Amino acid sequence: MSSPTEHMSPAEPPEPAAPRPSRDRGVVAVLLTIAGFLLTLLLSALTAVLELLLISVRIGGQLIGVSAVLALVGNLFVGWFAYRSTKSKWAVLPAALIWLAITLLAAGRTTEGDYLITSDNWVGWAMIGLGSLAWTIVGIRLVSSPPAKTLY
Repeated sequence: MSSPTEHMSPAEPPEPAAPRPSRDRGVVAVLLTIAGFLLTLLLSALTAVLELLLISVRIGGQLIGVSAVLALVGNLFVGWFAYRSTKSKWAVLPAALIWLAITLLAAGRTTEGDYLITSDNWVGWAMIGLGSLAWTIVGIRLVSSPPAKTLY
């Protein structure tokens, strides 16, 4: 005698439902773009402040230039992140202007008469030069690259 399960065909898995277009995807994309832009601005300001704090780092009494290297690498990263997170070439400009404003303000006198970037500190001037060079590289790469392909 056969069991009732022998005559039944194996259960077929249900077919996956086709993805339905949703307005939520557009809202999420816009929110992620805004979050990426705001994070870009924050990263730009934080790298500028960190670079200024590291200007006078010394080993054995000699300035080592860690701030200048960080300006080059950090600004290249922030520029890359700005474009990748927003898919907009224009998102790089505010980040570069924030970095430049903070750095140039630090090059002037404080209210107490002190200088954050002194004329005899080569690292500060190298930081400004290499950081500006990094933003220039990012800008040239974005201007010379073809427009991004979109799925729309």
